[in-house]
Amino acid sequence: MSTSSAETAAAVESDREPVIRVEGVGIQFRRNRRASRSFKDLFAGSSRRSRPSEFWALRDVSFDVHRGEAIGVVGRNGQGKSTLLKLVAEVILPDEGTLTVSGGVAPLIEITGGFVGDLSVRDNVYLTAGLHGMSRREIDERFDEIIDFAEIAAFVDTPYKHLSSGMKVRIAFAVISRLDEPIILVDEVLAVGDKSFREKCYQRIDEMLADGRTLFLVSHNERDLKRFCSRGLYLSKGALVFDGPLDEALERYNSDHPPRPAA
Repeated sequence: MSTSSAETAAAVESDREPVIRVEGVGIQFRRNRRASRSFKDLFAGSSRRSRPSEFWALRDVSFDVHRGEAIGVVGRNGQGKSTLLKLVAEVILPDEGTLTVSGGVAPLIEITGGFVGDLSVRDNVYLTAGLHGMSRREIDERFDEIIDFAEIAAFVDTPYKHLSSGMKVRIAFAVISRLDEPIILVDEVLAVGDKSFREKCYQRIDEMLADGRTLFLVSHNERDLKRFCSRGLYLSKGALVFDGPLDEALERYNSDHPPRPAA
């Protein structure tokens, strides 16, 4: 086999290897359940300590993701969707099982987290992009592009805390979406902002997917899911109950949770 043929075969084999492998993953959280108090306790000023209650946010979840896949994660609130994305982003670690991620992650989750209120927009761009691995030179080269995308050139030296909530989301999306990481995690971000900015976000995600990146999208908006995703993961009570074509995942989810009739 020639050198070029060997390199091609190696590249093909590399593409077959999953960029994300989740095997039997579980994570347990603790919540406090306050003990009941009688009228006598209240009158006497007595207080009872909260009793910790543990629960599995995710349990025995397994799946592989290959390069270039676009996956929609569906399920009701509190079923483990955001927790799954935080595990992939390595914000939190599993209590059981193994999770392997090959390549960097651009996390569009809790999108305005990490920004510092007293710093200017300019300083926050450099801080946040730098924390995600972008060099000073790269930030210099992309700074104007980031600010133009967010449409906040007039506020670039304004303290971040004085921005409106919409402006905060715009600058956060503009920064994170300019990272070169091969895996994109999006958690309900597209539900915020005005219509024109959402369309810009859609176009930016289209560009990222065209580059062969891998997408995880958590959303309750079926239109967004169908626009970007071909595969669906349906989570219920912390378990992966379906993994397959997106249309089938949505059909299964809607069957389990039919919309309530209008009053």
